This record gives sequence, structure tokens and C-alpha cells, in this order.
Amino acid sequence: MSRNPIQLQKGLSLRQLQAKYGTEEQCEAAVRAWRWPDGFVCPQCGSKDHAIVGKRRLYECHDCRKQTSLKAGTVFENTMLPLTVWFQGMYLLTQAKNSISGLELARQLGVRPDTASLMRHKLMSVMVEREGARKLDGRIEMDDAVLGGQKHLDDGGKRGRNGPNKTPFVVAVETSDDGHPRRLLLHVVKTHDGENIEAMARAHLAPSARVVSDGLGCFRAVTRIGCVHEPMVAAQLGWSEQLPCFRWANTILGNIKTAIVGTLKSVKRRYVFRYLGEFQYRFNRRLKLAELMDRLAHAVTRAAPRPYKLLVVADEPG
Repeated sequence: MSRNPIQLQKGLSLRQLQAKYGTEEQCEAAVRAWRWPDGFVCPQCGSKDHAIVGKRRLYECHDCRKQTSLKAGTVFENTMLPLTVWFQGMYLLTQAKNSISGLELARQLGVRPDTASLMRHKLMSVMVEREGARKLDGRIEMDDAVLGGQKHLDDGGKRGRNGPNKTPFVVAVETSDDGHPRRLLLHVVKTHDGENIEAMARAHLAPSARVVSDGLGCFRAVTRIGCVHEPMVAAQLGWSEQLPCFRWANTILGNIKTAIVGTLKSVKRRYVFRYLGEFQYRFNRRLKLAELMDRLAHAVTRAAPRPYKLLVVADEPG
């Protein structure tokens, strides 16, 4: 069997992480360069004329006198954790193919589980945001799926994928002409119907895309935005898991469920879209694994603050 060069990438080693971001000064220098690549800019008036004042080494604008810190206005705002811990957390989230459990993240970072959970949700929300504008084009394998626990019929639970503890979503994989996966979309929907599939297609598919799906009728909705739809009716051709045309969609679904069942154990339904966004973010940047942590750190530095109240009340897209 030939070796997969993508899987055999060296990535970013722990020694490299320590050499590059092992001290608070190194992390601060990186955040400063990402946030203000051309030098300090006042977030209030846009002036570059400033001084560094006080024990906290705040940036004071000479024009409007506003004082700001390096972390203010970023995801790091109001954090009590050193930047070195944040960088370690980003490292652990980006270099593990099957993700990392919340308890293991807390142990590795030496923080309380609640602290690790809040950090993770802030980082995942940035990942979801970065993936929001992505559009797939060309040939796209598309399939419906659900995540959820066992049904309990004696407690009034419903059979099948419509149970109250199940989260429906769509997996779409853009492939190249020679059959290799390019980009991935994991989109949570309220239900698998034409209205939700059309909304997903308008947001995330190019009109020139060619969608290959099973016989589920809701996928015909992609034609409303101009996409070509090629249904492969599984009942006539065999189980969709065995059809070559759904190879990558099924492979990715298997990896997702392995990660959730084997690593994460369980995910709250309201936050499924973030965990799927984390998986999608890593997959779409898998070709340059060594750069993945830096790319996330750069995005986090330039993203708006994520207060706790905003994270816990967020509803899933769709």
C-alpha cells in the first residue's frame, strides 16, 4: 500500500513549539506583529503616535489619550492565563487529527476543566468564523447525517434520525478531477428538508457546482441556486457506504464519529456546530500542518473578543 504524504507530514513538534513560543515575551512579540504589522494603531482614533506607560506597559495614544493593552480587543481580552498557555492550547487543538477531550486539554495545560472549556470554545468560535465564507465548487459529494445518543423508547423517545437528542447535519466534500478531496463543509441544519438545504447551498456552494448525493429528495434543492444535481439512488445501486462516488463523504463521517465517540465521548447538542467547525478547519488546512497553529494564532489575534455570555447563548447556524 502506498504511503499518504499528507498523513506523514512532520507537523509542528513540541520542541519547535517551545523554541518558538516558550516564553511570554516570544508570544507577546508574535501577537504584536500579527495585530499591528506596521506598528501600533490606536483602536479609537487610528493614530500611530503613542507611548508605553505604567507597570502594565499599556499603549497610550498621544492624540486621544486612550490607553489599551496588547490583549484588549482580541480573543485574549480579560484573560488571566499567560499567552504561553493559550499558544499551547492552540497547538493541542491543531496538531491532533482526532481532537482532544476537554479533561485531557485541562490536564495538559494545568488549568481547571471549566477554564479549558472556555478557552476551547473561544478558539472553536474563531475556527467557525473563518470557515463561514468558504464556498465549495466543482464536483461535490454530499450526504446527510445525524449525531446523537441512543434512543430510549420507554422514555417517549422517537425512532430514527428525528429523535430529540439527535443533531442533523450535512457533509459535503469538494473533490478534484482525479478523485482526491479538496475542501470540506460540515453544516448543521434544523432538519433535512429542501428549505434548509437551499439555505445551506446559497451560503456555501458556488452555482457552478455539481452535487452528487443519494436519493434523499431534499438535495434537489441545490438546483434552485443553479447547481447541477446528480442523485445516486442507493436503493437501486447498493448501500451508499459501499458506493465509490461517496467514498470521501463516508470516510470523513467515519472519522468524525470516531473522534466524538472515542475522544470527546459526548458533545452538547447546542455546541455540535462548533466541534464540527473545528474538524472542518483542521481538514481544510491539512496540507500545511506545520503552519496550522500559526494560522490559528494569527486569526485569534485579529478576531473580536469572545465573552462567556456570548459563547453560551450562541445558537447553531441554520
